[in-house]
Amino acid sequence: MIDLLVRDVRVRDEETGEVSAADLHVDGGRIVGVTPVADDPVEAGQVVEGGGAWATPSYVEPHVHLDAALTAGQPRWNRSGTLWEGIACWSERKPMLTREDVIERAERTLRWYAANGTLHVRSHVDVTDPSLVALDALLEVRDRVRDVIGLQLVAFPQEGICSFSGGEELLAEAARRGVDVIGAIPHFEDTREDGVRSVEYAVELADRHGLRVDAHCDEIDDEQSRFVEVLATRAARSGLRERVTASHTTAMGSYNPAYAHKLHRIIARSGINMVSNPMVSLHLQGRFDDYPKRRGITQVKELLAAGVNVAFGHDDVMDPWYPLGTANPLQVAHVGTHATQLLSRDEIEETFRMVTSRAAAVLGLGADEYGVRAGGPASFILLPATDGYDAVRRQVRPTHVVAHGRVVATTPPPVTTLMWPDREPSEVTFSPTGGPGA
Repeated sequence: MIDLLVRDVRVRDEETGEVSAADLHVDGGRIVGVTPVADDPVEAGQVVEGGGAWATPSYVEPHVHLDAALTAGQPRWNRSGTLWEGIACWSERKPMLTREDVIERAERTLRWYAANGTLHVRSHVDVTDPSLVALDALLEVRDRVRDVIGLQLVAFPQEGICSFSGGEELLAEAARRGVDVIGAIPHFEDTREDGVRSVEYAVELADRHGLRVDAHCDEIDDEQSRFVEVLATRAARSGLRERVTASHTTAMGSYNPAYAHKLHRIIARSGINMVSNPMVSLHLQGRFDDYPKRRGITQVKELLAAGVNVAFGHDDVMDPWYPLGTANPLQVAHVGTHATQLLSRDEIEETFRMVTSRAAAVLGLGADEYGVRAGGPASFILLPATDGYDAVRRQVRPTHVVAHGRVVATTPPPVTTLMWPDREPSEVTFSPTGGPGA
């Protein structure tokens, strides 16, 4: 007898792209079989009726700040809506951090993520705090949630590496304590020289400890902020390449076409990943502009065309930089399609990959950690949708979330009773076949 049988789901072949109906056999936390739908199914400890839903790998969150999540308005609201006031508000909140405070908020946010179908998360954690309270708390959270969510932690120097007293030592201590990724914030450093040195230091530290790099890079509407070229070049020359990610790069929305053309080549050649956070960038950027007002979105469409791996992240969930958020990557994809004008059918399908397989590549998830296939991990979601385009369009919630072979969340399909004039009341449901039907 196997642990779990998921009956009558649609599975996409990862090599051919073909979709077929199948039963998923799960045992010992792995998918041990993908077989045709059987009239006489095997015996299982638990049976889930898929009803034709799409079995797809889970969502992946490539960029969030769990240490600051759910602190919006504490100790005050960011009234200007700028990145800089957000940092100031957070600096006032940091002295109030306790282990219990960070753990409670982080775990609550991760429960939201799991309910929405996200089973892999990369979180930045501010290490410009000599006590490293938030870091130690999130290292504990990483262990506490591992049976459901794979959590990567980025040592993030929110107030700089070179320009913050003791910044280099704190980043090095974070590496010793066991983070997965080294961060940087070169555009926030006092001078360009400090910014370049901060990137070099982060890459050197990561290389020395066998870690990845994820830098907040050029998150500013300044067309002269050009640190992504430095990061990409250092990634290539160090050999880290795809183990490096540039997040935000909102200044790229202000670059002139000639420089942007050169930069696309540098980034593509380096092999680094890019993460855009469309919801938060739309909120924070352009705050110093009159009209026309820049919206601070990096050149997502052009980077994709250049062969660069680009993913979408949520970035903030109810914190000093963003007052909204439900930890739902599908909402991020929906906003991203509009913000980046990826609105052809194929492009909308691509935005779904930007919160699934492309985001998984940012985290470096291999075949043994991600995918729906025989022999693969039994961590997946069932979506009442035909494909990524349909999921983004209708914003469907997963009916089931399975983590390491165990059902960890269920959501009944929404049903609306419609009282149409001159007709009997009828139920309107959202079916797996792609739209509302009575």
